[in-house]
Amino acid sequence: MRGIGKTTLAKFVYNINFKRYKGSSFLENIKEHSKQTNGLVQIQKKLLSDVLNGKRVKVGNISEGIIKIEDALSSKRVLLVFDDVDHVEQLDAVLRMQGQFCPGSKIIITTSHAALLNASHQAIKVHNLETFSSNESLELFSWHAFGQDHPGKDYMELSERVVNLSGGLPLALKILGSSLSGKSTVVWESALNKLEAIPNGEILNKLKISYDSLQDEHDRSLFLHIACFFIGMEKDVIVRILDSCGFYTIVGIQNLIDRCLVTIDEYNKVHMHYMIRDMGRGIVHLESKEPGERSRLWNHKDSFKVLKEKNGTQTIEGLVLNMGMHPAYCTPSRNSNEVTLETDAFASMHKLRLLQLSHVRLIGRYKEFPTKLRWLYWNEFPFDYLPNDLTLESLVVLEMCYSSLRQVWKGKKYLPSLKILNLSNSHRLTGTPDFSHVPNVESLILKDCTNLVDVESIGDLKKLVYLNMEDCKNIRKLPKNIFMLKFLETLIISGCSSLNEFPVEMGKMESLKVLQGDGVPIYCLLTTIVEVKLQPRKNPETYWTSYLPCNLVELSLSDCNLSDYDFPRGFGNLFSLQRLNLSCNPISSLPDCIRGLKRLEELSFSQCTRLESLRGLPPVAELIVNGCTSLETVAFQSMSYQPKIILDESNYKLVEIEHYFKLELIERVDERMINLLSLGKLKSTDTIMMDSTLHVFKTWMKSRMHPIQGLNEYGIFSTFLPGNEVPGRFSRRSSTQSSISLTVPIRGHLKIQGLNVFSVYAKSNSDSPKNINANVESIPNPIVTAVKFSNENGKNLKWVYVPSFFGVPDYGKDMVKKYGIQVVYEQEKKMSTREDRIDTSQSNMVLQDDYEAADVISFPIDALFSPSVIAGDFSEPDKVMSGTYFLSNRPEEIVVYRWLWFDDFVTDVEENIGERTDVENLEEEHDGDTKFGDNGSTSRQREGGKAFNFGWNYVVSIFTTTKKIIWKATPDNFRCGGTEGY
Repeated sequence: MRGIGKTTLAKFVYNINFKRYKGSSFLENIKEHSKQTNGLVQIQKKLLSDVLNGKRVKVGNISEGIIKIEDALSSKRVLLVFDDVDHVEQLDAVLRMQGQFCPGSKIIITTSHAALLNASHQAIKVHNLETFSSNESLELFSWHAFGQDHPGKDYMELSERVVNLSGGLPLALKILGSSLSGKSTVVWESALNKLEAIPNGEILNKLKISYDSLQDEHDRSLFLHIACFFIGMEKDVIVRILDSCGFYTIVGIQNLIDRCLVTIDEYNKVHMHYMIRDMGRGIVHLESKEPGERSRLWNHKDSFKVLKEKNGTQTIEGLVLNMGMHPAYCTPSRNSNEVTLETDAFASMHKLRLLQLSHVRLIGRYKEFPTKLRWLYWNEFPFDYLPNDLTLESLVVLEMCYSSLRQVWKGKKYLPSLKILNLSNSHRLTGTPDFSHVPNVESLILKDCTNLVDVESIGDLKKLVYLNMEDCKNIRKLPKNIFMLKFLETLIISGCSSLNEFPVEMGKMESLKVLQGDGVPIYCLLTTIVEVKLQPRKNPETYWTSYLPCNLVELSLSDCNLSDYDFPRGFGNLFSLQRLNLSCNPISSLPDCIRGLKRLEELSFSQCTRLESLRGLPPVAELIVNGCTSLETVAFQSMSYQPKIILDESNYKLVEIEHYFKLELIERVDERMINLLSLGKLKSTDTIMMDSTLHVFKTWMKSRMHPIQGLNEYGIFSTFLPGNEVPGRFSRRSSTQSSISLTVPIRGHLKIQGLNVFSVYAKSNSDSPKNINANVESIPNPIVTAVKFSNENGKNLKWVYVPSFFGVPDYGKDMVKKYGIQVVYEQEKKMSTREDRIDTSQSNMVLQDDYEAADVISFPIDALFSPSVIAGDFSEPDKVMSGTYFLSNRPEEIVVYRWLWFDDFVTDVEENIGERTDVENLEEEHDGDTKFGDNGSTSRQREGGKAFNFGWNYVVSIFTTTKKIIWKATPDNFRCGGTEGY
């Protein structure tokens, strides 16, 4: 999208990083420069001159330029920015030799044409920029309007109006801020009133560049239709309507997406930034000064004027009129005649295909009404049935929500083209119409037709694919021949509380993929089926699930009063099931029949307040358990993945999520672990205050004192103890520094089993950690543990660990600073008795395996202990940059360090190890030193603030678990070769 700040951000990244490279070039506005005579050759010359320190190079043609660029760039690391690229030919002219770039080079591309990144067939990482939030918008606007980061006195409300009008678009904020700077509040008020009626021309002209770049008139016309009529609608409905108007809608919408003119949300609805929308509508507005001569009428005042004056023309293709927006309609004393329009006002609109009416009453005969309508949306249709003389033979979509219909039409009506019929919220409707002459309906929506009783005629819709009868509270039975609808894929009967008959033949519906029956009285359905089968009601639920279609992909039975006893046992037959919703049911544990659903991807137990345990869960991708106030344990059958788990603050009893964490009282921790950490003399009566990096547990953790607990997560055991005495003996200690280094000694044939790390820390009154993001701002920095391994070849691996739960000390006196680490070997029962003070000349820690570049460093598990939480192999979700792994269950939610995305993008891992990064800020790393077990405290922390009345011990044991923690030391772990794109 234009104006969102791509070029500005690219300049910022370039300016702070270009000195780190042996060559660099920023090629701005490539789209416009390439249009000039020999434009691409001139771009090549500029690139060569930049990377060769100003040397002029002769380039005769594009092919020659490509060869010379390859020669110039193959031997040096470069940072290149290609701004506003619009065509793949422009990329080929400078990037065709992509494989020949020197390893470590970085290429940034800004474009409003997303498709060309895919067309380039190169290794490109795409970053989609979002519009600004309200706070960000206000700050940017204030800089341009007031020269400071906040509005001036008396301008706050006016500034907020501007921010709302800008839609978070940086371009708009900049232009509007500059234009209003120095003006009085009176001028601001007038300018904003004008802006609400007439969008800013300078902004629209800049945005119009994307419209002009569309490849043909087809896509431009499609864009204008969407801008005027279809924003917020489902893509599938738009396709149905516009395909019938002669458009190639699917490919057209994709072209608009590629040009960043429209977006599709997770619900498959089409959206457009409101300034892009205004740009499109502004183009239509310029077609004629007379509204009746424009192709599209979306403005209610213009539409009302045209219909009232009856001066519409055959130019009009679409019209929107909402009388609810008209002043006369909003007047309390209004007379209905004042807002009544006549049907012959449409007589001249022969090209009218799209008609959207709301709160409109038409009088007159419909013989001259447009006969080529494809879409008729008539909200609050005022009559009991459709007029007999209304010809709708070309109609594809008929939407009459909130209508006064008692019956849709009288007798039979010929609608051969109708695909979608939406009668939602028609509360007076009592029965479905005669569908015998409506053969092609694919979607029937009867949602919230509360008086609907007779739906038998639905069985005549042989091509029906989607049927929604949600909240039709008076329907008592489904159509008898519903099982004969061979194409029906989705059936929604949620909220049909009077339903007392469920056709046995439903099991024959091989086409049915989605069944939503939330709130349906299951006992009534079970009784019906048992009576039909003449079986004793011992396990009625068995019979009920036997008659569910076996090809179901989605099943929702929320709030159906399913208990452990009543739960259907036959779910195991639903082998294709991918999404299952059992929310708001009184079950206490995972039903056995669900364990065998191997294709299940999404499972919801939301608001199941009696649910205590979920053990043996199938391998789902998403588990929803928010509102499960009694839930304590979640465990899965497989340990090869980490599913997304949705929680909230009501899950305060949850103490174990397998693969994530397990909290248990210290006296219940495995005895071998207690002995390993010398915690045998710990008083179980001690209590501590705790906090969590997981937002959903914060309130509960901070609301009370907790007994001392052990935390198992990611193959790591940790605990927090009051006081400043460190249990056991550690081979390395320091009381003056925040980091420690050592060389791992060889112990014969023994392998490294793990690491024990301790840190005594406190929290000051004045300290607010800078390296913690807002979601975890209460975390004391010392709980961040950074461990780096190096072999003698200089290859590096970093682990960064942030516990999900941690102890919080009270404020007090002096801060005690100690730090220690111990290496634990296979079969070693006691800790090392060595205790050395670490001096300032810290030694390198070297893994003595002498591994080569392609070897594997691994710490195998034997039988030291069996933790409840496992890490599995390190993989991409855990990696924050090559060679650096977050030992945390929430790498996408918790950012302990101030990772800047452009730091990750423009620097090599080798540089990250040796140069400034935020990780090294914590490690206080010196050349040649390897920090092993950094506790994350900084010099600023050590200097300021009040101290505590007692210190805190943070004891961590890092071990591998039932799987090996593996790191492949290949060159890819250390540098990013080739090119990457922005």
